[in-house]
Amino acid sequence: MLTRRHFLAASAAASLSATAAATASAQTQSVSAAATAVRPPIPPLPDFYGAITDEPFPIPAVPEGMVPPHLWRQPVANPWPEHAPGTIVVDPDAALLHFVESPQIATRYGVSVGAAGFDWEGTARLQFIRDWPRWKVPDSMIERQPDLAPYSWRTGGMDPGPDNPMGARALYLFQNGVDTLYRIHGSANAWELGKAVSSGCIRMLNQDVIDLAERSVHGATVVVLPSQPWRGIGQLY
Repeated sequence: MLTRRHFLAASAAASLSATAAATASAQTQSVSAAATAVRPPIPPLPDFYGAITDEPFPIPAVPEGMVPPHLWRQPVANPWPEHAPGTIVVDPDAALLHFVESPQIATRYGVSVGAAGFDWEGTARLQFIRDWPRWKVPDSMIERQPDLAPYSWRTGGMDPGPDNPMGARALYLFQNGVDTLYRIHGSANAWELGKAVSSGCIRMLNQDVIDLAERSVHGATVVVLPSQPWRGIGQLY
């Protein structure tokens, strides 16, 4: 028999259930709103990230919505005015490369950098630049990935082309006349820009590395700053 006491208890339980559901819904909406606030829509890319059709191999357009504006190629106030024009400065923790144009202005590019254990730092010389270079895999990489043996430097490496990890251009870094085996090169995927993913080299979008190669000067100084893991890397938003 349903008494007044039972009725009141049932009503209270229903009220608590409704309140809990409303609270959960509000929390979900709050989290969703916060996510939307943290990750705003990425605006359309500049035209210079479109497809390139006048190279020896076609370069597709960079996909829209994957590269945030702070990683786009752009002129900025030079944060390294003490360096001579033509100097290249790479900040691995910020995943940014600056080409010094003058004491006042630099051209900034987003890059991907060496994963933990494979990063490199120091001051080097831009020894030479290659268009659509061969990929000559060093012995140290083959030790980690034996399946790359067919592309060893001993056998001449991998032919240039769209599947070659070196991309459209490569800048070769030397120290005291000795090849460091580290490069600044193309072929970065849009999704990896701003992250630590490579085996030490500095990767750029092909559109950007072509632009950098056109600006670069033989013999210029290349500075790769030390990485400080606690600062984080590749904050895309």
